[in-house]
Amino acid sequence: MAKKPTSGRMREKLHLQKRGEDWEDQYGNPQSGDFSTVFTAPAELVPMRGGEGVQAARLTGTQPYIVRIRSCAASREITTDWQAVDARNAKRVLNIRTVTNPDQKNGWLELLVDDGVAT
Repeated sequence: MAKKPTSGRMREKLHLQKRGEDWEDQYGNPQSGDFSTVFTAPAELVPMRGGEGVQAARLTGTQPYIVRIRSCAASREITTDWQAVDARNAKRVLNIRTVTNPDQKNGWLELLVDDGVAT
């Protein structure tokens, strides 16, 4: 049975970042804006194990995680266009795949992320 989320398990700190507005260069080519930090949150990272998809991801050099964070007004704005960056290691960028509210009570959010994937 899955363990209930608690604050004591939140040992990581993540910067949740949103991409800036798109713009056009001098030749009219569309350009994506840079990521900027919207808020920083404590988080629990749970590596996914087993399953054919998880094993295939490891062969390609990626590791899927479930990230648990507390729900708040800012965290409920997160979409798959965002990314999470480890506050202690800026080179560790997590690509957000899905955002769910598992208990439907707005206490916690779970993010399915991939470590090792270009965003």
